[in-house]
Amino acid sequence: MKKILFPTDFSDAATNAFIHALEFAKVVKAELILLHTFEIPVYDSQFFPENYASIYSSIELAKFEMFKDEIPKLRTIAAERKLDDIVIKHRLMDGDLIYNLKNAVEEDKADFVIMGTNSVSDWTKFFTGSNTESVISGVEVPVLCVPIEAKYKKVKTIGFTTRYREKDKKELRKILKIAKKTDAKVKSLYVKTSNSDVTDEARKEFEREFAAENVEFLVLPSDDVKETILDFVLFKDIDILTTITHKRSFFESIFDSSFSKKITKEVPIPILVMHED
Repeated sequence: MKKILFPTDFSDAATNAFIHALEFAKVVKAELILLHTFEIPVYDSQFFPENYASIYSSIELAKFEMFKDEIPKLRTIAAERKLDDIVIKHRLMDGDLIYNLKNAVEEDKADFVIMGTNSVSDWTKFFTGSNTESVISGVEVPVLCVPIEAKYKKVKTIGFTTRYREKDKKELRKILKIAKKTDAKVKSLYVKTSNSDVTDEARKEFEREFAAENVEFLVLPSDDVKETILDFVLFKDIDILTTITHKRSFFESIFDSSFSKKITKEVPIPILVMHED
């Protein structure tokens, strides 16, 4: 059985993403692992020489009690959506979110990470923060990011951005497997810029390999990659946008604050980030 790691702070954004996680778990036949992390503030022990340890113990206990109180609420959501048969496990960890997230992915052998974001700044940090801040640079499994405005709906169309590289074929096959389970169509987008290095023959060979699959290939010439992707999402009725990390510099050039604002406010949809092998 596949495993989905779902980090949550029990905020509205996380609760919204939890519904997406439940529905995705149903599609891929996975169990959910709920991860809640917290950081204990640093105190100077010279000012608390006697009750130093008790301060930490009380914080840990308070976090545990909060965690214990919130879990039934999530299980109620699962029951209301008739998804209470999905296995849900829990992890409560002290420390930095990205550090704990990476460890949890490795220890639980998670196949996916799904998490919610509450604002444009959250979204931008999620994709393009430093190595200690960005989830994308912290884990090596597919990550589904769900903006709070993206309410769950049945997935009918999955967008897939490609640069027609040999490595992209493996990721496209993964997406096609998911699409088949939901009867969704895959629409693949290549934004052909004026300095594109993809030959027509390479593109045609790539497309011939997937001729029997339920995927439509679109090539749109433009030097404004961000706006073209947004138009693709809007006018092709994309429900989930899939992208591959490629080179980090390219990735960061796309997912800047202006793009984040539009993708979270104007056309709010989840984005699934696949990692290169």
